[in-house]
Amino acid sequence: MKRRSFVKGSLISGAATAIAPAIAMAQPDKPPYVEHYELRVYTFKDERQQKITEDFFRDVYVPMVKKQIYEPVGVFTELYPTGQTKLYVLVPYNTYVHWEGLNFRLETDKEYWAKGAAFLNAPASDPAFERMDTSLMKAFMHMRMKQLPPREQRIFELRQYKSASEAAGKKKIEMFNDKGEIDIFKRLGFKPVFFGETIFGNDRPNLTYMVTFKDMEDKAAHWKAFGSDPEWKKISAVPEYADALLVSKITSTMLVPTSYSGI
Repeated sequence: MKRRSFVKGSLISGAATAIAPAIAMAQPDKPPYVEHYELRVYTFKDERQQKITEDFFRDVYVPMVKKQIYEPVGVFTELYPTGQTKLYVLVPYNTYVHWEGLNFRLETDKEYWAKGAAFLNAPASDPAFERMDTSLMKAFMHMRMKQLPPREQRIFELRQYKSASEAAGKKKIEMFNDKGEIDIFKRLGFKPVFFGETIFGNDRPNLTYMVTFKDMEDKAAHWKAFGSDPEWKKISAVPEYADALLVSKITSTMLVPTSYSGI
């Protein structure tokens, strides 16, 4: 046996041994868990790259994640793309350790690498995408688990609030968790999918959440109702919760689910 093969095998075996008890120890005694969410955003230069990536997620990644951790993977394209659409992939995890465990299992799964070869082994001279931005989020305590909307005609709004400091970011999250903002979203029928604080990723500190609408008219009606809601006016009128103090940038992206999206 060559030394290189021996060392590689030893490392994989050791990693598996280390991960197994860690996953067991990370399991909460009972629900509700505090979920984590991985968000990937793929940028393409043309339809060919998008097809390679979408084929991979539809035929390989989504089925294998469902098999490994029994979670639905959300896959979305932009409702109003500027040029070639981006692909948004949302992967839920019961706990942070499940993220590590899944990635280890996929890295060592021969079937995964064989079926996903066109994407996973794409050469530098002909890549499957131009760029991938990724972040890992932790669910808010007031909504610890995702809520899947009905599988009907729907569009999604992905919103991100960036703060200039860690303190401002925590204060903004406080509005959702402790002051009732999440409850307003639910009461008004926004059908929120998740609320998450970004713990790894770009533009930290920020919070990101996803809400659901039938169409753009429905979206406009819901946000109008939100802006005039008495409870929201009460919360937003508190000086320490002014957006000018807590939010430095708001990004809104309208998304549509692919035919194979689990969300």
